[in-house]
Amino acid sequence: MSPAGALAAPALSSGVRRITLNGASAPLSALLAEPAAPTPRAVVVALHGCGLTSGYFDGQAHPSLSLLTLGASRGYTVLALDRPGYGRSSAHLPEGLPLTEQATMVRAALGAFAACHPTGAGFLLLAHSFGGKLALHLAADGLPDLLGLDISGCGHRSAVDPARHPLRGGHMRAARHWGPLGLYPEGTFRRDRVPAAPVPSREMAELDGWPQRFGEVAARVRVPVRFTFAEHERWWLHDDSDLADLAAGLTRAPRVRTERQPGAGHNISLGLAARTYHLRALRFLAGCLDEPGPTTTPVASTEGQYLP
Repeated sequence: MSPAGALAAPALSSGVRRITLNGASAPLSALLAEPAAPTPRAVVVALHGCGLTSGYFDGQAHPSLSLLTLGASRGYTVLALDRPGYGRSSAHLPEGLPLTEQATMVRAALGAFAACHPTGAGFLLLAHSFGGKLALHLAADGLPDLLGLDISGCGHRSAVDPARHPLRGGHMRAARHWGPLGLYPEGTFRRDRVPAAPVPSREMAELDGWPQRFGEVAARVRVPVRFTFAEHERWWLHDDSDLADLAAGLTRAPRVRTERQPGAGHNISLGLAARTYHLRALRFLAGCLDEPGPTTTPVASTEGQYLP
């Protein structure tokens, strides 16, 4: 959460609405933005990280931050889910769920969504931090009409000593989770603007095992994947050798890209580089729709400016 403490739910951008989906064992709340056209090009499913909510993808500190409004303006439906243990499901799942059970619920919710909404060419999972782990699980175990994964703030080699993990109190520590606060728009840390939430205990219990679990999960992913690491990412190791090893683990993915986002902290989608990152994600999705040739070469992003 923010340095200021517990925060109220933020407002929504114009054109964004709240919906609830059937996640089988509990309802899952979500934010939805749809394009003007009756059928979208595809659906971007956004999955937030630990201690945040779906509002992470609809930042309120500046109009340019929202992935939901940007995606809809480019012809995509954007569905930002509150992961199991967050939002409406927290009343039913106060301790949250481990990743495999989260994947089961999200798969059911997306099936329910597809039954009553047009989905175009299919789904891109755009995931942040812990949400990236969930996206990899969903891809590994199979998700109908999955086009690709666009993941930020999630690696496979932790930069944190498990014995001194900053999340043990159930909330975010500012320095590691945000990076330099000057990388975020003025007003970001107002109490009504940061979409923060406690980290469920069953989710917390899975934090330490990811480096050992990654290899088995990654080897079963069969769709294109793009990883983005912020310049000031402090949760994960991300030098060139780390990124090469990360990409090498996705042995069945037709394409793997690893990029760096200058001028950004861990929470890229709430920062000054948000629009640049979101545009790159939509460009990656367009590439998935066009089925470009395979590549596993790490690519260093050179853009990180604030685009109003």
